[in-house]
Amino acid sequence: MKAELIAVGTEILTGQIVNTNAQFLSEKCAELGIDVYFHTAVGDNANRLLSVLEVASQRSDLVILCGGLGPTEDDLTKQTLAAFLGRNLVFDDEAMAKLDRFFASRPGRVRTPNNERQAQIVEGSFALQNPTGLAVGGMIEQDGVSYVVLPGPPSELKAMFTRSLQPLLIQSSQQLYSRVLRFFGIGESQLVTVLADLIDKQTDPTLAPYAKVGEVTLRLSTKATSQEVADQRLNQLEEEILQRDKLADYFYAYGEENSLVQTVAVRLVAKQESIAIVEQGTGGLLQAELSLALENQAYFSGGKVIGQQGTGSGRCWEEAGRIRQDLQADLGLSVSVLIKPESTEDNVLAKVCLALASTSGIAQMEVDLGGYSWSHIRQLAVMQALDFVRKTL
Repeated sequence: MKAELIAVGTEILTGQIVNTNAQFLSEKCAELGIDVYFHTAVGDNANRLLSVLEVASQRSDLVILCGGLGPTEDDLTKQTLAAFLGRNLVFDDEAMAKLDRFFASRPGRVRTPNNERQAQIVEGSFALQNPTGLAVGGMIEQDGVSYVVLPGPPSELKAMFTRSLQPLLIQSSQQLYSRVLRFFGIGESQLVTVLADLIDKQTDPTLAPYAKVGEVTLRLSTKATSQEVADQRLNQLEEEILQRDKLADYFYAYGEENSLVQTVAVRLVAKQESIAIVEQGTGGLLQAELSLALENQAYFSGGKVIGQQGTGSGRCWEEAGRIRQDLQADLGLSVSVLIKPESTEDNVLAKVCLALASTSGIAQMEVDLGGYSWSHIRQLAVMQALDFVRKTL
């Protein structure tokens, strides 16, 4: 289903308000498997709104109009839509009853004839009741196009969409199901190159890469009638992806809100192991992130921070064993960032030395971090350390 959103209100065009309704509706439509192809904003002018409706009716299956349902003369959305469709406006009984109750409970408020405009709908529409306001919305289908009118105030629009409109849209559309795969140790350009043919020929399911600091995520999406059907499609695509060029070695977790530090914390808890950390050159960033990853779980024994810059791999090896013994932890991790002499203020060149001590001995590795800003180098060093622990676990 192809949809477009039409925001009605001169205040949007003059910059007095931000059109947050478009963001909300686009997100919700995407969740329902409805493709939003166009956003339009038009002022409180009947002729211009008519011209926008004419264009929308030729290119979209669903047209959602927001705003212009109030009692004043410039609230003309329903009147203009009725004229465009060649229909009359009629009163909705339920909306009129709510209007009656509203003014009956407020003796000091004067009810004027224009208040009743809020209870009107386009003839033949399915009324969308307003849980938080007085202006009734509506949905009507004509010539293969569905038209929806929603109020402009976000609190009213969101409530009406969720309670009244969304159930109708669910009945007539497939939902969008997504799965997020997280990768560390491979850049976005390399990942895209490996998956170039899948990306080029994608229809449904689709895949979209997103680069973040030190990692890349892949969002797999499909439109389906159920979670079971969606899982079958997404499983097949995921299997094909992870078989490419050892991409499974870089894959570490699922989920939009997941992270390396969360993954490591969960694995430590699952194995009932604790870790102690000593950091050189990262300012305690790793300890801060790890200690906050999970609440009320005894997986982090503590640690210490040594100096502004790291030392060699030998010292790193010694510190890992020492911190493990001192804090009586199952694992002792030493992280040491070494700044190269050719570094500049804007381009810090560094490598990180890592050592992980356990009952079975000490594992070590060094990773070149490249050249970035100092804050970026610190974050990369922390992520390399977390991935090192993850693979060991």
